[in-house]
Amino acid sequence: MRKLIVAMHTTLDGFVAGQNGEMNWINVNDEIFEFVGKLTDQADTALYGRITYEMMNSYWVTAGDKPNATKHDIEHSRWYNQSTKVILSTTITDNGLDKTIIIRNNLADNINKLKQEDGKNIVIFGSATATHTLFNEGLIDELWIFVNPVVIGHGLPLFKGAKQNINLTLVESKQFSCGVIGLHYTKK
Repeated sequence: MRKLIVAMHTTLDGFVAGQNGEMNWINVNDEIFEFVGKLTDQADTALYGRITYEMMNSYWVTAGDKPNATKHDIEHSRWYNQSTKVILSTTITDNGLDKTIIIRNNLADNINKLKQEDGKNIVIFGSATATHTLFNEGLIDELWIFVNPVVIGHGLPLFKGAKQNINLTLVESKQFSCGVIGLHYTKK
């Protein structure tokens, strides 16, 4: 069975974005990009909320084709273009969207159906609101939380509206040279 895996950056005080959606506090380097490449090697589907999908789609479709593209840009762009995209949205239309599934309703049924299909894992990069909903529905199998060594004091919390008593097991942790710590959790 395919797993639904979240990969999300957070501040030390638990925010995934600033009050106005700022994410300029995120630390990344080649080491993290290589690690993300290992996650995408095990996935063939990307899941997003509408806002994150629109942001990702505006960048990753052509990122690898630009003259100044980095190794990560080229590799992630290739993965993005080959992957099926799943968008959680009631407003987006599917006109002209290639390799894209839009889930408008019956979230649990549709996600569980996707997890039963043949293929590799399903990964979510960002998409905080979608992650909140999926987490509360018990649909997320694993979390990679990348804790950045910064405190911003306010913003969008990682577990906004989380149900109580969702028990997780820490499977592993990884320290990156840029100061970020990756925490890998599974559901109990």
